[in-house]
Amino acid sequence: MNNIMIIDGHRAVIQYDPDIEMFRGEFTGLNGGADFYADSVAALRQEGEASLRVFLETCRERGIEPRKSYSGKFQVRLPPELHESAVDAAMARGESLNQFVAHAIEHELSA
Repeated sequence: MNNIMIIDGHRAVIQYDPDIEMFRGEFTGLNGGADFYADSVAALRQEGEASLRVFLETCRERGIEPRKSYSGKFQVRLPPELHESAVDAAMARGESLNQFVAHAIEHELSA
């Protein structure tokens, strides 16, 4: 995936901030904020490792589960015309709307 850095098994989304001319990383899937900044990819990885270590230590000290839990359910709002087209496309494939959306998301994530 583009703009994703894996640090010790945890994913972080990486963006470049032109205002401060630095890369910013933000861990996803954690029960709190853990972000980090650096001016090079190598330094960003080091800062990410340090940020993650502090976050995980704090979670241990406080007895907090560090990872978010996902139910597999989320609500999506679409224009009515797109909703109708998605239902038609799902039916044409012999799928439920949920299956159709899951396949579309899988397709986008593998691209």
